Amino acid sequence: MTPLEHHWRQVLDRLQAAANRFGRPAPTLLAVSKTHPASAIRALFERGQRAFGESYWQEAEAKLTELADLPIEWHFIGPLQSNKTRPIAEHFHWVHGVEREKIARRLSEQRPTHLPPLNICLQVNLDGEASKSGVAPEDVLALAQAVKDLPNLKLRGLMCIPEPREDFEQQRAAFARMGASLQQLKDAGFEGLDTLSMGMSDDLEAAVAEGSTIVRVGTAIFGARE
Repeated sequence: MTPLEHHWRQVLDRLQAAANRFGRPAPTLLAVSKTHPASAIRALFERGQRAFGESYWQEAEAKLTELADLPIEWHFIGPLQSNKTRPIAEHFHWVHGVEREKIARRLSEQRPTHLPPLNICLQVNLDGEASKSGVAPEDVLALAQAVKDLPNLKLRGLMCIPEPREDFEQQRAAFARMGASLQQLKDAGFEGLDTLSMGMSDDLEAAVAEGSTIVRVGTAIFGARE
């Protein structure tokens, strides 16, 4: 077993252990290969990993080309600039970081009509951090209402990157707020919401405890960024 496969299996074991501990379904593992080569993605795909995340189109473009022979489920998880929405809409299956109506409209307009609707999550800035993207929690409902009927998008849920917290219960409390926001949307009549994209290498257990359905992990699988 290679070190890469060993680390990947360790993360899968952590997810399953957390799911068992808290009585939750094990979430989908999104392997985030930022700065790591396409060969590492191919190696994990051959072991059974299917969902991979990228944060920058400039880096993702070469990987998508090199790995075009594989039926990978590609997730874009980085900040979205207006001038990069077209290639994202054309090549990805999911976008996790939608925070503005303008970006959502561009993604919908630029999504090729022969492809299924693009799955999106609204990014929530839980802690009001100036350094992070995302809509304020109190504005989630308004943004969801603005994008829900865009024809080539499918609103699946919410995504967050909370500020680092070392205390487990504080981590859980932050993720619990995300669950409450998703429930607010369901109570307002939104259908098909099944996704909480939350949790990374250092807080995935707390995320699973609060119902995460997609956990985004890079360092614990691939190691430090190159």
